[in-house]
Amino acid sequence: MNDETLLSDISRDIWDTKYRYREGTQIRDHTLEDTWRRVARALAAVEPHDRATWEARFFDQLRDFRFLPGGRILAGAGTGRRVTLYNCFVMGRIEDSMDGIFDALKEGALTMQQGGGVGYDFSTLRPAGNRAWHVGGIASGPVSFMRVWDSACATLLSTGARRGAMMATLRCDHPDVEAFIDAKQDPRELRHFNLSIQITDAFMEAVRSDADWPLVFPDRHLERGDGPVELRTWPGEDGQVPCRVLRVVRARSLWNQILRASYDYAEPGVLFVDRVNELNNLWYREHITATNPCGEIPLPPYGACDLGSLNLTRFVQAPFTPQAQLDEEALEAAAGLAVRMLDNVTDVSGFPLEHQREQAQATRRVGLGVTGLADLLIMLGVRYGSEASYHLAASVMERVCHAAYRASVELAREKGSFPAFDRDCLLEGRFVASLPSTLRDAIARHGLRNSHLTAIAPTGTISLLANNVSSGLEPVFEAHFTRRVHQEEGDDVEREVEDYACRLWRERGNDGFPPAFVDAHDLDPEAHLRMQAALQPFVDNAISKTINIPEDFDFASYGSVYERAFDLGLKGCTTFRPNPVTGSVLAEIRPPAGTVHCCGLEREPD
Repeated sequence: MNDETLLSDISRDIWDTKYRYREGTQIRDHTLEDTWRRVARALAAVEPHDRATWEARFFDQLRDFRFLPGGRILAGAGTGRRVTLYNCFVMGRIEDSMDGIFDALKEGALTMQQGGGVGYDFSTLRPAGNRAWHVGGIASGPVSFMRVWDSACATLLSTGARRGAMMATLRCDHPDVEAFIDAKQDPRELRHFNLSIQITDAFMEAVRSDADWPLVFPDRHLERGDGPVELRTWPGEDGQVPCRVLRVVRARSLWNQILRASYDYAEPGVLFVDRVNELNNLWYREHITATNPCGEIPLPPYGACDLGSLNLTRFVQAPFTPQAQLDEEALEAAAGLAVRMLDNVTDVSGFPLEHQREQAQATRRVGLGVTGLADLLIMLGVRYGSEASYHLAASVMERVCHAAYRASVELAREKGSFPAFDRDCLLEGRFVASLPSTLRDAIARHGLRNSHLTAIAPTGTISLLANNVSSGLEPVFEAHFTRRVHQEEGDDVEREVEDYACRLWRERGNDGFPPAFVDAHDLDPEAHLRMQAALQPFVDNAISKTINIPEDFDFASYGSVYERAFDLGLKGCTTFRPNPVTGSVLAEIRPPAGTVHCCGLEREPD
């Protein structure tokens, strides 16, 4: 293999600017093959036996873009740099004190400095206007301190660090939830944050019954006073704690405020937090209230996850012909080997904080996903959004999921289960209970190496590296478009970008578009939702998916998108409708100042 594998200029640019290893001005990765060998050698170095054999197998898995590790792995593995190979972190609880707030800020800055995206739950901070009775001041509220984080992220960027990415979540019953909903409507505010509201099942019931909705905060953190008290489970608190009702709103009115903000400004998204916890394999030891910046990895405090995606286009035989089919055996074998590679990342990676290392090694979470799904469908002659596309996509993800779990069982036999493994509790979990009986029996006998195994990330940049295969489970956005790429020398260049399946069709002597071609502009929101729902039963982490909303979509119908997401069993929902603040979904490779957003094409922080 040589660099002819990089068939497009933009793929070469992505490799050269993001993943090629340099030491100062000294180039270490002279070719793409050097990058693959560097990564393969680093991940094989922790194998107890036959390292040369594993290095060769890992290299073969990486070549030809069959498996695309997360960007931090590609950029950092084997370089000897003090960096993390993990894309995704959720930070620890923010203590409701000035010391606690700035300790948390420091931890986040250290994590972003080493290349990690971070997520925070700001629900632990007391609401604005409440007196901090022990010091006599007035609390300024979560949103005010989010601005401090945003400034810190901007400062890190000014030092030459990679693009920062942060997620902020807030409970739907926090008294400052309305301020949180409106926080990004000013285009100058919180541009390095993505926002999600933690939506509970109780809130959705209140919305549908048009009931009152109390906004509350733990009583022991408030100035002494009167008012109704309700028991609530609150982040950072043990069990249910007394929470004082500070205000009461109409649930439907609050829901409509969320919808209007997301319709007009594409934020906040929603996180169906009860479902996240009900389906968490580690339900017996974790309570999750936040995610990584793009939402595909719900994590506990100090949780981390390493990511990688199987490029589905590399497993299609005889594309565009009546004999076109998926090589299922090769896909399952690749999934199994990818799990081993991602598991090794836990032992190779550095961690900005010791708490992160402890959490990662206790659970050994990995997030194996897919990319190129839309191109796979085109190459097989199946239209994205058809009934056949949902069935095929579900079948593909089911194979990946079950192959990943089988591989993790085998790794447990060879190397031991993850330290936090509790056989009886794990087998009682709702997701594990949905696995085939043969897999559950194998877990009962031999254990499991990794607490979680599947996630679908946005994969915007690594998909461009792989000659612009369609990203994650998203439809093809457009067959052709132009992207601006920032060069190492500081200049910007325009690059023509063509969808992988369309290019392959054209190179085989065909005119126009493949018969099954469809792009995002031709799909209604229901098609996006149903595709996400088709894969969700086989994803034990979560899915990063943007529901594209036409600019002229009726607001009166818009609420049904989110309610439909809830009814379909999704763990969260993010929409994007073009608007003056965020612009078009077709973001540039280097977004203009002030327009960082989770719903652009380059969404994964790599």
